[in-house]
Amino acid sequence: MSSYSYNKNTSRFAFDITRNDTAKSAGCNSFSISTLPAEGQQYSTGTTTVNMTIKEAKALQGFLNQRLPVISDS
Repeated sequence: MSSYSYNKNTSRFAFDITRNDTAKSAGCNSFSISTLPAEGQQYSTGTTTVNMTIKEAKALQGFLNQRLPVISDS
């Protein structure tokens, strides 16, 4: 699989990832987090998007995995 795009939405955020393993131009491999506006909610006044490269997204992933470890019930 040389290129793909995935997205996941929650009530407050939209997460998008776009990968193209063969492309070398800027913006082909990116990750974004967007806020979703909600009526009457103080935390969301419009749409804001944070874009990052896959390398930056992997650094964020490592940070979150380290600081928010999964705790097993067993």
